[in-house]
Amino acid sequence: MPKLKPVKTPLAFVPHDHSQCVNHALSEADAICAREGVRLTALRKRVLELVWQSHKPLGAYDILGVLADEDGRRAAPPTVYRALDFLLENGLIHRIASLNAFVGCNHPGSAHQGQFLICRNCHAAIELAQTPISDAIEQSAENIGFQVEGQTVEIVGLCSQCKKAA
Repeated sequence: MPKLKPVKTPLAFVPHDHSQCVNHALSEADAICAREGVRLTALRKRVLELVWQSHKPLGAYDILGVLADEDGRRAAPPTVYRALDFLLENGLIHRIASLNAFVGCNHPGSAHQGQFLICRNCHAAIELAQTPISDAIEQSAENIGFQVEGQTVEIVGLCSQCKKAA
């Protein structure tokens, strides 16, 4: 597995121009889908854009609500779930199991396992993707004969902004 570039600034935890995050994610998604020969339909792209609208994990029904408000008709849950499945399968988003929600992937196009810092107060999440953590889990599992098929590590605490406010 190639080494991932570390996220230098945990943008989820500091004020910033979030439109740059969204634009970068959409541009990366276009390039990855073109390279892989898969279609990034308008709905898939819109769902990805909604997931990236903030660094807070977003649930499928939150996405459904936004889509219904935008086009005035009720979007079907299976349609949104299919879009989310596509984005997951193509490494463009991650699922935060403890929240049953989704967050944009900071390293799309690179096979990796994610670790997430999740603020228990503001619910912002940042992906760490630290190879040594993934390797330690793989090695520990291998030592007892366990085959890891996937891993997501979720760490809950307080971000710097919420810690200051407390």
